[in-house]
Amino acid sequence: MKAGVSNACLYPMEVEKAFRSLAENGIKSAEIFVNTHCELSGPYRREMLALQREYGVEVVSVHPFTCGIEPMMLFTKYERRVDDMLEYFKNFFDYMNAFGAKYFVLHGNKPENYCPDEVYFERFLRLQEAAGSFGVTAVQENVSRCTGKSLDFLVKMKNALGEKVAFVLDTKQALRSGNDPVQMVKALGGSIKHLHFSDSGKAGDCLKFGFGEYDNLALFREMKSFGYDGSVMIELYQGSFEDVPDLADNYRKLEKFLKDNDL
Repeated sequence: MKAGVSNACLYPMEVEKAFRSLAENGIKSAEIFVNTHCELSGPYRREMLALQREYGVEVVSVHPFTCGIEPMMLFTKYERRVDDMLEYFKNFFDYMNAFGAKYFVLHGNKPENYCPDEVYFERFLRLQEAAGSFGVTAVQENVSRCTGKSLDFLVKMKNALGEKVAFVLDTKQALRSGNDPVQMVKALGGSIKHLHFSDSGKAGDCLKFGFGEYDNLALFREMKSFGYDGSVMIELYQGSFEDVPDLADNYRKLEKFLKDNDL
């Protein structure tokens, strides 16, 4: 496994400034959260690519800013919206190819926007096929305010889609949904391809690694038992760390922990 950091930790710092800050502080693996459309091309994209080359940062995954419109565009009965959204996502897949990123993070639908499970799965399959045409993989996240918060739903999705499904496990979102991350790993197994990580304990569920009481070693070992060898991507919110050097120090602490425990 490899430690990494999402530039979302530094929101609302502009994406290229956040990426530079991470790179200058020695972070070698990252997730890019694209915050608006203009960042997908033109000067912002070129600057990001130049930074990646200069500092040798591996971009593992890309998170779109489209979370707020995904229920309307992908999970209603209006087919034209679905077609348009899948076409629009190709801008992200092309962006991912430029950086060598593997995983496209989807929040998906929200419970208040009714969508039958079979329709949800069909829409995700279409998204996966569009992503696959660019050589990348869409991963469903378990966000506490979204349909994916339900472990029963995710298991049903896994059973329905088989090898076509893939998940990103977010540890804090799991706990906010009343799910133990280890139990989610047991249920979803090798379908988990990416990990958004924060520590948890009495002080909260969005803590730096080593600042909570959760048994992270048990979690990582459970993931390894299913063959997981991907990223442990630190995703914290403002207030959970002091500054970028503090975040980078925590990244190195996690990196050492993973190496020392042969994970």
